[in-house]
Amino acid sequence: MRVAVVGKGGAGKSVIAGTMARLVARRGARVLALDSDPLPGLSLSLGSGPEAAEPPLGEAAERDENGRWGWKKGVGPVRAVQRYATGAPDGVRLVQLGKPPREGFGPIIGSSKAFYEIVHNIADARALRDWTFIGDLPAGPRQAAYDYAPYAHTYVVVVQPAAQSALTARRVARIVRMHRRDAEVVFIANRVREAGDVHHVEKLIGEPVLASLPADDGVAAAERLGVAPIDYAPDSPAITAIERLVSALAKM
Repeated sequence: MRVAVVGKGGAGKSVIAGTMARLVARRGARVLALDSDPLPGLSLSLGSGPEAAEPPLGEAAERDENGRWGWKKGVGPVRAVQRYATGAPDGVRLVQLGKPPREGFGPIIGSSKAFYEIVHNIADARALRDWTFIGDLPAGPRQAAYDYAPYAHTYVVVVQPAAQSALTARRVARIVRMHRRDAEVVFIANRVREAGDVHHVEKLIGEPVLASLPADDGVAAAERLGVAPIDYAPDSPAITAIERLVSALAKM
């Protein structure tokens, strides 16, 4: 399974991506979670705690005499994953672009460069051939346009029952279909409170949804506490629905 989760900010991308990664790992797959969102989210949803102050992937890159970033000697995309991915529950491995500190993006330029090289080389890497990749992209269409998930066979576009969320979803889907003609795009209605919400989402995006996930107090409480929903509310309706989503994606 090679999946990238995209959509509007606050739509629930990180919860879905992190929970999917844990559930797929529990089925016996080796899972690499790829976090290119500069805002916190995926590591908490995975249950691996807050991000490190300095992204481990920064150790994989260095500047040459001309100031250009590249790999450190002896390091390449696969070795960077092997050395600098961090652990998460259920055996998931996590690679992060990094979260910018107060100074801005300058301190994470190296890790950003390394991350971009990784995602553009792992799909065909023999050492990772049998791995599942699940990516969490930041809000909006920018990273989809700049090809931050070329490994993805399927883009999971998360939509809430609201016009702004649907507008972002349509834009992201259009960009993906323009640049990645070989990739599948599926829509997920999230935080659904009644049957009419699913129909509303489908009307707003003009396409059917693959699955719907209910609004869930257990998931909301987990997000407030900064813990993984799958640990805090493992039997909640949303986690059960994500389990069904994983099964649906595995058949594609």
